[in-house]
Amino acid sequence: MGLKALDYETLNENVKNVQYAVRGELYLRASELQKEGKKIIFTNVGNPHALGQKPLTFPRQVVALCQAPFLLEDPNVGLLFPSDAIARAKHYLSMAPGGLGAYSDSRGIPGIRKEVAEFIERRDGYPSDPELIFLTDGASKGVMQILNCIIRGQGDGVLVPVPQYPLYSATISLFGGSLVPYYLEETANWGLDVNNLHESVAQARFKGITVRAMVIINPGNPTGQCLSEANLREILNFCYQENLVLLGDEVYQQNIYQEERPFISSRKILMDMGPPISKEVQLVSFHTVSKGYWGECGQRGGYFEMTNIPPKTVDEIYKIASISLSPNVPAQIFMGLMVNPLKPGDISYEQYVRESKGILESLRRRARLMTDGFNSCKNVVCNFTEGAMYSFPQICLPPKAIEAAKAAGKVPDVFYCLKLLEATGISTVPGSGFGQKEGVFHLRTTILPAEEDMPEIMSSFKKFNEEFMEQYEDNWSHSRM
Repeated sequence: MGLKALDYETLNENVKNVQYAVRGELYLRASELQKEGKKIIFTNVGNPHALGQKPLTFPRQVVALCQAPFLLEDPNVGLLFPSDAIARAKHYLSMAPGGLGAYSDSRGIPGIRKEVAEFIERRDGYPSDPELIFLTDGASKGVMQILNCIIRGQGDGVLVPVPQYPLYSATISLFGGSLVPYYLEETANWGLDVNNLHESVAQARFKGITVRAMVIINPGNPTGQCLSEANLREILNFCYQENLVLLGDEVYQQNIYQEERPFISSRKILMDMGPPISKEVQLVSFHTVSKGYWGECGQRGGYFEMTNIPPKTVDEIYKIASISLSPNVPAQIFMGLMVNPLKPGDISYEQYVRESKGILESLRRRARLMTDGFNSCKNVVCNFTEGAMYSFPQICLPPKAIEAAKAAGKVPDVFYCLKLLEATGISTVPGSGFGQKEGVFHLRTTILPAEEDMPEIMSSFKKFNEEFMEQYEDNWSHSRM
């Protein structure tokens, strides 16, 4: 009998071409070591609750009541739950007549989409249309839906920042498109030079690729930088000139650790710029409940908002969303609670502020601890994490280490990260999984381990790094790329 349809040899080549380093070789080895009894610190993925971040109380109370609506009939419910949580649970259940066990509209519950639109209007100062907002199972599902609509074949390219979050490279490979890299400048705190964009598009066109879209990740993943207003204007001008749709990955907008560059949405700058750009540039913006001080990764709640997308295209995107019938309904309620938070005077408001502020302040301290820790290590340089939840230090590997990696059949930064894992239990992601300039090596780690554990983790990293460099150095000096 010949090969079968699901034998490896006959699989769709696009599936085999997909690579996703965040859950790649390092993660698999870390899981093996964990099974063998080694203590592993999983800093490979931005998964706050898995690393000890406590969930916010109020949203969990509301969703608990929505999941078990019979509790609302109990005469003692007011002894267990605050009145504002009870009122909010009734509010969301009134929007979902079949409860949380019934499918919703494929775009999401209309009332919650309206709450998202109101949040966007408060944030940006411009009205938003709920009919152009789709709720999704995390932001990733929304990104995949939109890229699926953009990519028609290998001749279609998408501009993606390098280093980049591998959702983009993996999805572009899966849909058979071409990733067109544009490099961020590490020595300029991972800034974006618009000249690099023009160069990337010119090179792609020379190869016969039609560049159709551009991705920005703001704040950056894995690089942690916040785009300035001037940068955003340059990007939108560039998209206007080149007739590109802009995909604004803005999932870390709550995660800001400095005052100099606050988060500003792409949509706000687009609207500020006025016609013709504000009426012409196509923009899709993404957000989630997985990041920020919510950190509800496992709930899988997200949304995307479309700007300047023609009605017929919106109908086609709705049709594709309908194939999955409905986004996760409990996650939609989490999204409603995030975009329509408690207000001063609400019974649970002070606790909510105390919890959310405590998480953000701790993340800010951890960002500084990690940056300073890396910069105190030999042959390691690291930009400060302005936003998001990652550090992305450059590891200046000696030639002997690079040779040893090649002899072991490993990419040099994978070799370093595997050695780090075996020695310390710290599970990171090598920079090669995100893309980087030739001959330059990095790793990505989250800043999410508990604040009280951070000094020990950084001390463990420093000890490993000193021993690694001592083993492979031979009167070698380095300079930062």
